[in-house]
Amino acid sequence: MESGALSSAQQQLIRASWQKVSANPLEHGMVLFSRLFDLNPDLLPLFQYNCKKFSTPQECLSSPEFLEHIRKVMSVIDAAVTHMENLHCLAEYLANLGKKHQTVGVKLESFSTVGESLLFMLEQCHGPAFDMNVREAWIKLYSTVVEAMACGWDVPGKVE
Repeated sequence: MESGALSSAQQQLIRASWQKVSANPLEHGMVLFSRLFDLNPDLLPLFQYNCKKFSTPQECLSSPEFLEHIRKVMSVIDAAVTHMENLHCLAEYLANLGKKHQTVGVKLESFSTVGESLLFMLEQCHGPAFDMNVREAWIKLYSTVVEAMACGWDVPGKVE
């Protein structure tokens, strides 16, 4: 899980773009999850707290429990950015995170929509400064993180 695919220039682009986001992670996380629910409203039922089902994305996005989930997601992204040169130190954590997501019913395919939502949030935050070079760098980093999370998935027929 090395970020060998990320050049030092790409790492710089990611760090610079994340700096602005990390100044207000909850606000930007709200943009990410609002976009996620716009792209795939069927994901809403996965988010239940204390047996409460949300009837609308807005209801979900305003719940204190979901706001805490947003903070956690943004802190995982922050950890990935912080440890870009040495992502393997997060391998076990990310695999366990993948397993937790599978346990609550998340499908591995859903992470492509999360990735689209992440890119949307970054583009909204940076406007024209979010160019193809920055986009490609983020796609590489996100793909590496999802790959690590997928290692925690129990796949039928998977040999450990």
